[in-house]
Amino acid sequence: MAGTSFYDQIAANRRNAFLMAALVVVLLGLLGFAIGWAVFGTPAAGLGTTAVAVALGGLAGVGTYFAGDQLVLTVSGAREVDEASAPQLLNVVRELAIAANVPMPKVYLIDDTAPNAFATGRDPAHASLAVTTGLLEKLDREELQGVIGHELSHVRNFDIRFSLVVGVMVGAIAILADFFLRFTFWGGMSGRRSSRDSGSNGIQAVIMIVAIVLAILAPIISRFIQLAVSRQREYLADAAGVELTRNPYGLERALAKIGMDQEVLEVANRGTQHMYFTNPIKKFEERSSNLMSTHPAILDRINRLRELTGEPPLQASDAAALAGLE
Repeated sequence: MAGTSFYDQIAANRRNAFLMAALVVVLLGLLGFAIGWAVFGTPAAGLGTTAVAVALGGLAGVGTYFAGDQLVLTVSGAREVDEASAPQLLNVVRELAIAANVPMPKVYLIDDTAPNAFATGRDPAHASLAVTTGLLEKLDREELQGVIGHELSHVRNFDIRFSLVVGVMVGAIAILADFFLRFTFWGGMSGRRSSRDSGSNGIQAVIMIVAIVLAILAPIISRFIQLAVSRQREYLADAAGVELTRNPYGLERALAKIGMDQEVLEVANRGTQHMYFTNPIKKFEERSSNLMSTHPAILDRINRLRELTGEPPLQASDAAALAGLE
């Protein structure tokens, strides 16, 4: 029986990701509208609050848009490489950049034995790719191609920019909710209550309750949506990476090897974990949280790739054999 094509997977994952990103924007709008109405007493004020929230979120994102990639590379201890220091890596990146029809990105190396990689930058013309020394040491060429194809798919699909937009909206929701809750509980509404003791008291009380509930729940909901968007983009990059390499097996083996590797990537943190090929924070680490994982389960990613070739799904016990560890 024929498997799902990577074109089908790409289309489905793209639709899901954009739908979830739209939900974050809608959530920000609802929160801004409810707060504006609750604080200023009119629905029109809610429209103004929404506009201000979106504008402030946009301003906060400008600095990240232009300087965020260099900040991440610096924090990760990445150093740029050339033909003399990493000839095979640059050769693989170059051939897959041609296949993806994107400019050759800058290539960086992170001195860490944990195998992993990430792409960053605001667009294909300003992209950078960073891999760990452990990735080069533990993967063969086909597996390395699978990882690089995945990361260049993030570049080609503008995932970095897409994630930035969602991240800015999530950040704006958290800031707006925090400001409103502090304003409310510190007595910011007391000066307005006396002038509202007429017929609109009931409506105002309801709107205030709605605004408080939204201010508490919206940051939590938006964060979960952000995580879901991140997972959808990983599925998308897997499928698109297979489109580039025409070799799902290399990517399958890379996922299995990296997923079973026990080395800890010290430079990774919760602010950068979503950028990596696989979640760099291992389950046994104290900083780990399955509930807030930024990546789908490794076995789930492998089995989605196996759908492309119509092969039966793997069980957890089969992963070691796929990784060549048995």
